[in-house]
Amino acid sequence: MNRESVKRGPGIPISSRAVATVPETGPGVSRPVTPGTLDDAITRPGGELLAVLSRHLPAIRSGATPNDRDGAFPVATFRDFARDGVLGATVPAELGGMGVSRLHDVAVALLRVAEADASTALALHAQFSRGITLTYEWRHGPPPARALAERLLRGMARGEAVVCGAVKDHPGAVTRLRPDGSGGWLLSGRKMLVTMAPIATHFVVSAQAPVAGGPTLLFAPIVSRDAPGLSVIDGWEGLGMRASGTLDVAFDDCPVPAGDVLARGSVGAHSDAALAGHTVSSITMLGIYAGVAQAARDLTVTRRPGTPSAATRTLVAEIDARLYALRATASAALRNADELSPRQDMDADDRGRRMMTPFQCAKLMVNQLAAAVVDDCLTVVGGATYVAGHPLARLYRDVRAGRFMQPYTYVDGVDYLSAQALDLEHDNNYVSARAVRPVDGR
Repeated sequence: MNRESVKRGPGIPISSRAVATVPETGPGVSRPVTPGTLDDAITRPGGELLAVLSRHLPAIRSGATPNDRDGAFPVATFRDFARDGVLGATVPAELGGMGVSRLHDVAVALLRVAEADASTALALHAQFSRGITLTYEWRHGPPPARALAERLLRGMARGEAVVCGAVKDHPGAVTRLRPDGSGGWLLSGRKMLVTMAPIATHFVVSAQAPVAGGPTLLFAPIVSRDAPGLSVIDGWEGLGMRASGTLDVAFDDCPVPAGDVLARGSVGAHSDAALAGHTVSSITMLGIYAGVAQAARDLTVTRRPGTPSAATRTLVAEIDARLYALRATASAALRNADELSPRQDMDADDRGRRMMTPFQCAKLMVNQLAAAVVDDCLTVVGGATYVAGHPLARLYRDVRAGRFMQPYTYVDGVDYLSAQALDLEHDNNYVSARAVRPVDGR
């Protein structure tokens, strides 16, 4: 089997592929793409990002095993990303960034990085995601939000601002805002699973603010790392994604200026408008798990002396079929999100559901198919993979992370999709839904 001829599309020689052109709606020009795959970028900025990343991939790949073993975040890699403009990839060009605006292109970039190291890709996703969501605030938010977003986006474009999300509360520690008496806020609580925390300069935090006689409001304060009362807590030992810098962050009456707090609705509002934002901030993670599956496949499917057994040939065929289905599913969901994301003319709730539902269908299948691909790869290679230092062992652990990530975890995703199919009442905003759960719940 010629490994190189099938690497970017199982069983389809590159020279024989049909191509389609997706209309460009932002900066740059349209590019030919293979239908149903995640082979290449659609736009010129996306292609430029891939070209820059390609220079970093050998170093990322060489550091993947030792960083996984030691649980060490690749600080030098992200320093190089800052130097080369990668940390500002999803910042609009008019603010100094690379101007990558298509979710498809971001997913392809993450796929390429994940083929070398999923931990690095997951951390980079945190930065890319914040660029996408802050760009929305800059274009559509109220004046204070636009000013805040522009300040952060310009810092990201210069490689100075590293912004990550802090969403999940630590068990028993609800993160809350309360007025400081002078127009600002004080933030207290503790977040867990905060990826890229070792180098973050700012944290976008999900917080509640109880209101006497009214609903509990949801906010996203953006907190500088040097804020008094903020501490980054090391010591998390993950099963997978061990080099992603996923740590706890605690807040002890951290002062937050009023202008650094973004409104996010209220608990129990049952508004589906927020699903559009949840989709664009997270759907590109599909590329990470596609990259993990591709990396496992490429480590496994190589020419060996002699004729493989019938069982091996069956597994290889199924690996390539699953990988094709995985990529096609992810590609379709990304295309849908790219088409609906700029549609401000639509009913906001309907737009949110029409973006989230294909995303969740794709996420469910990508998580299943990617894990099945890696599992079959271990079976083909055999017992040599059953040691912690084998590359396939690392991929086996990394690929499992997809089911635990919002939106949605596997359980929450099943709740969402079944509620949509059966027309059940359901709070689809996972931040709001989590806020009403017991503090020791999931």
